[in-house]
Amino acid sequence: MRVDEGRISDYATELAEAAEREDNAPPGRVAADPEATAAFAICMNAINFGSGWWPTIRKRPGHSGYATMAAGVTDRFAEHGPWSAQELAAIDAATIAAVVGQDPGHPLMAQFAATLRDVDGPLQAEYNGRFLGPVEAADSIPALATIFASWDAFADVSHYDGHEVPFYKRAQLAAADLHRAGVAELPGIERLTAFADNLVPHVLRVDGVLTLDPILVAKIEAEELLVHGSPEEVELRAGAVHAIELIATATDGCLAPAEIDSAIWNRGRGQRYKALPRPRSRNTAY
Repeated sequence: MRVDEGRISDYATELAEAAEREDNAPPGRVAADPEATAAFAICMNAINFGSGWWPTIRKRPGHSGYATMAAGVTDRFAEHGPWSAQELAAIDAATIAAVVGQDPGHPLMAQFAATLRDVDGPLQAEYNGRFLGPVEAADSIPALATIFASWDAFADVSHYDGHEVPFYKRAQLAAADLHRAGVAELPGIERLTAFADNLVPHVLRVDGVLTLDPILVAKIEAEELLVHGSPEEVELRAGAVHAIELIATATDGCLAPAEIDSAIWNRGRGQRYKALPRPRSRNTAY
Protein backbone atom coordinates (compact mmCIF):
# COMPACT_ATOMS: atom_id res chain seq x y z
CA MET A 1 0.00 0.00 0.00
CA ARG A 2 1.22 3.50 -0.74
CA VAL A 3 -0.09 7.06 -0.49
CA ASP A 4 -0.36 8.90 -3.79
CA GLU A 5 1.14 12.15 -2.55
CA GLY A 6 0.43 13.83 -5.88
CA ARG A 7 -3.27 13.55 -5.06
CA ILE A 8 -3.02 15.17 -1.62
CA SER A 9 -3.22 18.87 -2.51
CA ASP A 10 -6.31 18.62 -4.74
CA TYR A 11 -8.00 16.25 -2.31
CA ALA A 12 -7.36 18.63 0.59
CA THR A 13 -8.99 21.46 -1.36
CA GLU A 14 -11.94 19.23 -2.23
CA LEU A 15 -12.51 18.23 1.40
CA ALA A 16 -12.17 21.79 2.68
CA GLU A 17 -14.85 22.94 0.25
CA ALA A 18 -17.11 20.02 1.19
CA ALA A 19 -16.62 20.68 4.92
CA GLU A 20 -18.05 24.17 4.47
CA ARG A 21 -21.26 22.68 3.09
CA GLU A 22 -21.76 19.71 5.42
CA ASP A 23 -22.78 19.32 9.03
CA ASN A 24 -20.24 16.93 10.47
CA ALA A 25 -21.73 16.78 13.97
CA PRO A 26 -21.64 13.22 15.32
CA PRO A 27 -24.94 11.30 15.18
CA GLY A 28 -26.85 10.29 18.25
CA ARG A 29 -26.72 13.29 20.59
CA VAL A 30 -29.72 12.52 22.77
CA ALA A 31 -29.74 14.86 25.77
CA ALA A 32 -29.04 18.44 26.76
CA ASP A 33 -28.06 17.19 30.23
CA PRO A 34 -24.23 17.04 30.33
CA GLU A 35 -24.03 13.82 32.38
CA ALA A 36 -26.47 12.03 30.07
CA THR A 37 -24.68 13.35 26.99
CA ALA A 38 -21.35 12.15 28.38
CA ALA A 39 -22.89 8.77 29.16
CA PHE A 40 -24.09 8.41 25.58
CA ALA A 41 -20.74 9.37 24.04
CA ILE A 42 -18.79 7.01 26.29
CA CYS A 43 -21.18 4.05 26.06
CA MET A 44 -21.76 4.39 22.32
CA ASN A 45 -18.06 4.60 21.58
CA ALA A 46 -17.37 1.66 23.88
CA ILE A 47 -19.44 -0.47 21.48
CA ASN A 48 -18.48 1.42 18.32
CA PHE A 49 -17.04 -1.66 16.65
CA GLY A 50 -18.28 -4.66 14.71
CA SER A 51 -17.95 -3.45 11.12
CA GLY A 52 -16.75 -6.90 10.09
CA TRP A 53 -20.04 -8.28 11.34
CA TRP A 54 -22.36 -5.70 9.71
CA PRO A 55 -23.40 -7.97 6.82
CA THR A 56 -24.74 -10.46 9.39
CA ILE A 57 -26.84 -8.16 11.60
CA ARG A 58 -30.42 -6.92 11.26
CA LYS A 59 -30.36 -3.33 10.10
CA ARG A 60 -33.12 -0.79 10.59
CA PRO A 61 -34.60 0.36 7.27
CA GLY A 62 -32.30 2.90 5.69
CA HIS A 63 -29.68 2.45 8.41
CA SER A 64 -26.10 1.22 8.26
CA GLY A 65 -24.80 -1.23 10.84
CA TYR A 66 -23.40 1.54 13.03
CA ALA A 67 -26.52 3.68 12.64
CA THR A 68 -28.67 0.71 13.67
CA MET A 69 -26.71 0.31 16.89
CA ALA A 70 -26.67 4.06 17.57
CA ALA A 71 -30.43 4.30 17.00
CA GLY A 72 -31.06 1.52 19.49
CA VAL A 73 -28.93 3.14 22.17
CA THR A 74 -30.47 6.54 21.42
CA ASP A 75 -33.98 5.11 21.87
CA ARG A 76 -32.99 3.44 25.12
CA PHE A 77 -31.55 6.67 26.53
CA ALA A 78 -34.59 8.68 25.40
CA GLU A 79 -37.08 6.23 26.97
CA HIS A 80 -35.27 5.18 30.15
CA GLY A 81 -32.38 7.58 30.61
CA PRO A 82 -28.69 6.68 30.48
CA TRP A 83 -27.30 3.52 31.98
CA SER A 84 -25.84 4.02 35.41
CA ALA A 85 -22.42 2.57 36.16
CA GLN A 86 -24.15 -0.06 38.29
CA GLU A 87 -26.40 -1.06 35.37
CA LEU A 88 -23.36 -1.39 33.13
CA ALA A 89 -21.79 -3.76 35.65
CA ALA A 90 -24.74 -6.13 35.26
CA ILE A 91 -25.35 -5.86 31.54
CA ASP A 92 -25.41 -9.09 29.53
CA ALA A 93 -25.78 -10.13 25.90
CA ALA A 94 -29.56 -10.41 26.12
CA THR A 95 -29.89 -6.91 27.56
CA ILE A 96 -27.83 -5.15 24.91
CA ALA A 97 -29.37 -7.31 22.16
CA ALA A 98 -32.82 -6.07 23.14
CA VAL A 99 -31.56 -2.48 23.01
CA VAL A 100 -30.06 -2.73 19.52
CA GLY A 101 -32.63 -5.16 18.08
CA GLN A 102 -30.40 -8.18 17.53
CA ASP A 103 -30.31 -11.88 18.32
CA PRO A 104 -28.73 -12.30 21.78
CA GLY A 105 -26.75 -15.23 20.40
CA HIS A 106 -24.96 -13.09 17.84
CA PRO A 107 -21.24 -12.96 18.75
CA LEU A 108 -21.26 -9.16 18.81
CA MET A 109 -23.77 -9.04 21.64
CA ALA A 110 -21.49 -10.81 24.13
CA GLN A 111 -18.63 -8.56 23.02
CA PHE A 112 -20.77 -5.44 23.43
CA ALA A 113 -21.88 -6.53 26.90
CA ALA A 114 -18.33 -7.30 28.00
CA THR A 115 -17.08 -3.93 26.78
CA LEU A 116 -19.86 -2.02 28.54
CA ARG A 117 -19.08 -3.91 31.75
CA ASP A 118 -15.46 -2.82 31.30
CA VAL A 119 -16.63 0.82 31.36
CA ASP A 120 -18.09 0.28 34.83
CA GLY A 121 -14.75 -0.57 36.47
CA PRO A 122 -12.85 2.71 36.01
CA LEU A 123 -16.01 4.79 36.38
CA GLN A 124 -16.69 3.29 39.79
CA ALA A 125 -13.08 3.09 40.94
CA GLU A 126 -11.90 6.52 39.82
CA TYR A 127 -14.90 8.77 39.17
CA ASN A 128 -17.61 7.74 41.65
CA GLY A 129 -19.68 6.34 38.81
CA ARG A 130 -19.89 9.71 37.01
CA PHE A 131 -19.50 9.82 33.22
CA LEU A 132 -18.31 13.41 33.41
CA GLY A 133 -15.55 12.36 35.80
CA PRO A 134 -12.95 11.68 33.07
CA VAL A 135 -13.74 15.05 31.46
CA GLU A 136 -13.20 16.87 34.74
CA ALA A 137 -9.91 15.03 35.27
CA ALA A 138 -8.45 15.98 31.88
CA ASP A 139 -6.80 19.24 30.89
CA SER A 140 -6.96 18.66 27.13
CA ILE A 141 -8.73 16.52 24.55
CA PRO A 142 -5.62 14.35 24.00
CA ALA A 143 -5.40 13.85 27.77
CA LEU A 144 -9.05 12.78 27.83
CA ALA A 145 -8.38 10.34 24.98
CA THR A 146 -5.41 9.01 26.97
CA ILE A 147 -7.67 8.34 29.95
CA PHE A 148 -10.05 6.32 27.79
CA ALA A 149 -7.16 4.53 26.09
CA SER A 150 -6.10 3.14 29.48
CA TRP A 151 -9.47 1.39 29.94
CA ASP A 152 -9.93 -2.20 28.77
CA ALA A 153 -13.13 -1.07 27.04
CA PHE A 154 -11.11 1.06 24.61
CA ALA A 155 -8.05 -1.15 24.09
CA ASP A 156 -6.66 -0.78 20.55
CA VAL A 157 -2.94 -1.47 20.11
CA SER A 158 -1.67 -3.46 17.14
CA HIS A 159 1.83 -4.80 16.53
CA TYR A 160 3.84 -4.39 13.35
CA ASP A 161 7.42 -5.44 12.63
CA GLY A 162 8.26 -5.56 16.33
CA HIS A 163 6.67 -2.20 17.13
CA GLU A 164 3.50 -1.31 19.01
CA VAL A 165 1.01 0.70 16.95
CA PRO A 166 -1.44 2.47 19.32
CA PHE A 167 -4.36 3.42 17.08
CA TYR A 168 -6.92 4.05 19.88
CA LYS A 169 -9.66 4.77 17.37
CA ARG A 170 -12.58 4.62 19.82
CA ALA A 171 -10.75 6.33 22.70
CA GLN A 172 -9.97 9.31 20.50
CA LEU A 173 -13.44 9.35 18.98
CA ALA A 174 -15.06 9.34 22.42
CA ALA A 175 -13.00 12.37 23.42
CA ALA A 176 -13.83 14.12 20.14
CA ASP A 177 -17.55 13.38 20.48
CA LEU A 178 -17.59 14.77 24.01
CA HIS A 179 -15.92 17.91 22.70
CA ARG A 180 -18.35 18.24 19.78
CA ALA A 181 -21.30 17.73 22.10
CA GLY A 182 -20.15 20.66 24.23
CA VAL A 183 -19.45 18.77 27.45
CA ALA A 184 -15.65 18.64 27.10
CA GLU A 185 -14.66 22.22 26.37
CA LEU A 186 -10.96 21.45 26.40
CA PRO A 187 -8.14 22.45 24.04
CA GLY A 188 -6.19 20.23 21.69
CA ILE A 189 -8.71 18.49 19.45
CA GLU A 190 -6.43 19.34 16.53
CA ARG A 191 -3.80 17.03 18.07
CA LEU A 192 -5.91 13.90 17.64
CA THR A 193 -5.10 11.60 14.74
CA ALA A 194 -7.64 10.15 12.34
CA PHE A 195 -9.91 7.49 13.82
CA ALA A 196 -8.46 4.42 12.10
CA ASP A 197 -11.19 2.06 10.91
CA ASN A 198 -12.06 0.27 7.66
CA LEU A 199 -14.30 2.89 6.02
CA VAL A 200 -11.75 5.71 5.86
CA PRO A 201 -9.12 3.68 3.97
CA HIS A 202 -11.89 2.41 1.70
CA VAL A 203 -12.91 5.95 0.76
CA LEU A 204 -9.29 7.00 0.31
CA ARG A 205 -8.71 4.03 -1.96
CA VAL A 206 -11.81 4.74 -4.07
CA ASP A 207 -10.78 8.40 -4.32
CA GLY A 208 -7.28 7.49 -5.49
CA VAL A 209 -5.39 8.65 -2.41
CA LEU A 210 -4.36 5.13 -1.37
CA THR A 211 -3.10 2.55 -3.84
CA LEU A 212 -3.21 -1.06 -2.65
CA ASP A 213 -1.27 -4.12 -3.71
CA PRO A 214 -3.30 -6.11 -6.29
CA ILE A 215 -3.32 -9.16 -4.03
CA LEU A 216 -4.92 -7.15 -1.23
CA VAL A 217 -7.38 -5.58 -3.66
CA ALA A 218 -8.40 -9.07 -4.80
CA LYS A 219 -9.02 -10.14 -1.19
CA ILE A 220 -11.14 -7.08 -0.49
CA GLU A 221 -13.17 -7.43 -3.68
CA ALA A 222 -13.74 -11.13 -2.91
CA GLU A 223 -15.02 -9.97 0.50
CA GLU A 224 -12.49 -12.07 2.38
CA LEU A 225 -12.13 -11.11 6.03
CA LEU A 226 -8.76 -9.62 6.91
CA VAL A 227 -7.06 -10.92 10.04
CA HIS A 228 -6.98 -8.25 12.72
CA GLY A 229 -3.38 -7.40 13.49
CA SER A 230 -2.08 -8.85 10.23
CA PRO A 231 0.47 -6.68 8.38
CA GLU A 232 -2.02 -5.83 5.63
CA GLU A 233 -4.73 -4.80 8.07
CA VAL A 234 -2.34 -2.70 10.18
CA GLU A 235 -0.92 -1.05 7.07
CA LEU A 236 -4.40 -0.12 5.84
CA ARG A 237 -5.25 1.62 9.10
CA ALA A 238 -1.84 3.26 9.46
CA GLY A 239 -1.79 4.34 5.82
CA ALA A 240 -5.11 6.10 6.26
CA VAL A 241 -3.85 7.89 9.39
CA HIS A 242 -0.70 9.00 7.56
CA ALA A 243 -2.63 10.16 4.49
CA ILE A 244 -4.94 12.27 6.64
CA GLU A 245 -1.97 13.89 8.37
CA LEU A 246 -0.66 14.85 4.92
CA ILE A 247 -4.09 16.19 3.94
CA ALA A 248 -4.31 18.23 7.16
CA THR A 249 -0.92 19.79 6.42
CA ALA A 250 -2.06 20.60 2.88
CA THR A 251 -5.06 22.55 4.24
CA ASP A 252 -2.63 24.88 6.09
CA GLY A 253 -4.39 24.20 9.35
CA CYS A 254 -7.92 24.87 8.06
CA LEU A 255 -8.92 21.28 8.82
CA ALA A 256 -7.63 19.12 11.66
CA PRO A 257 -7.22 15.35 11.19
CA ALA A 258 -10.38 14.68 13.21
CA GLU A 259 -12.38 17.00 10.95
CA ILE A 260 -10.96 15.39 7.83
CA ASP A 261 -11.77 11.95 9.20
CA SER A 262 -15.37 13.05 9.82
CA ALA A 263 -15.70 14.46 6.31
CA ILE A 264 -14.33 11.26 4.77
CA TRP A 265 -16.54 9.08 6.98
CA ASN A 266 -19.61 11.05 5.90
CA ARG A 267 -18.51 10.75 2.28
CA GLY A 268 -18.30 6.98 2.73
CA ARG A 269 -22.05 6.82 3.32
CA GLY A 270 -22.60 7.71 -0.34
CA GLN A 271 -23.78 5.12 -2.83
CA ARG A 272 -20.56 5.30 -4.82
CA TYR A 273 -18.63 3.92 -1.86
CA LYS A 274 -21.30 1.53 -0.62
CA ALA A 275 -21.47 -0.11 -4.04
CA LEU A 276 -17.89 -1.39 -3.74
CA PRO A 277 -16.63 -4.02 -1.27
CA ARG A 278 -14.69 -2.50 1.59
CA PRO A 279 -12.03 -4.16 3.77
CA ARG A 280 -13.58 -6.01 6.68
CA SER A 281 -12.10 -7.56 9.80
CA ARG A 282 -13.90 -8.88 12.85
CA ASN A 283 -12.44 -7.26 15.93
CA THR A 284 -13.27 -4.88 18.79
CA ALA A 285 -11.18 -1.98 17.45
CA TYR A 286 -13.64 -0.73 14.82
